[in-house]
Amino acid sequence: MMTMEKPPHLKKGDKVMIVSTARKVSEAEIRPAVEVLNKWGLIVVLGENLYGENDQFSGTTEERIKDMQRALDDEMVKAVFCARGGYGTVKIIDELDFTRFIEFPKWIVGYSDVTVMHNHINENFKLQTLHATMPINFSSNTNESIDSLRETLFGKELSYEFDGHELNRKGNAEGILVGGNLSIIYSLTGTDSQLTTTGKILFMEDLDEYLYHVDRMMVNLQRAGILKGLSGLIVGGMSDMNDNEIPYGKSAVEIIVDAVKEYDYPVCFGFNAGHLDDNMTLIMGERVVLNVEESCSLKFINS
Repeated sequence: MMTMEKPPHLKKGDKVMIVSTARKVSEAEIRPAVEVLNKWGLIVVLGENLYGENDQFSGTTEERIKDMQRALDDEMVKAVFCARGGYGTVKIIDELDFTRFIEFPKWIVGYSDVTVMHNHINENFKLQTLHATMPINFSSNTNESIDSLRETLFGKELSYEFDGHELNRKGNAEGILVGGNLSIIYSLTGTDSQLTTTGKILFMEDLDEYLYHVDRMMVNLQRAGILKGLSGLIVGGMSDMNDNEIPYGKSAVEIIVDAVKEYDYPVCFGFNAGHLDDNMTLIMGERVVLNVEESCSLKFINS
């Protein structure tokens, strides 16, 4: 299985752009990230409609399409930072023209709702993207989270070591890393953005879901064949889960264990990525080696 193409790494003086594909943001929320990116030596350009408002969205659908299209088309823009998640990226994905983006690849950076971009680009254009913190989170992220983004963008080799989990399934795996937010992966099944996962390592995380709905999503992925042929599974933060008055009876992690019990690939829980302050950067579309033992490691072998 071939590794997906890697956009060029950044260097000081490069131009980057911040756009919002989903929920609205304010200047005060984005200012800390602009200051950090400037300290990295980058020239920051803001989307024309970044601070637009249309109900909960950062401008109308058309305005958000315009901003992202401008970012994709500008060959001088070397990375596009999605300002925040929420909901809305799926409403623009089919209206975007990726012709110039394919000709002049650049890093697309974000997580949560930005999983739409990761899955669509990884699947259809075989280009790598960055599952990483977003500008709205810079002020609350750990230094390690911010450093992982900077180092990855500027080309430093990426690898992680982390503690084991009592429900891990031990083993070693190698494959291309794909995935992102569980709710978004689930919502893209049956569309042109659905991932092909056979032989790959799937990452998933989520926030603020009811436990019965986590089970619904995992059953859907199982029925759609997304879990069947994996090389391995990495589970990040399953944060702030909800339950009904009558308890569901299993935690989110236990639901995932149950959904993949018939398979024999390694599974690890508790990786620091997702809706966490310590949200570590992942290169989606990169080949990785996953070791799940008493302690675990994840190495990006073509970084």
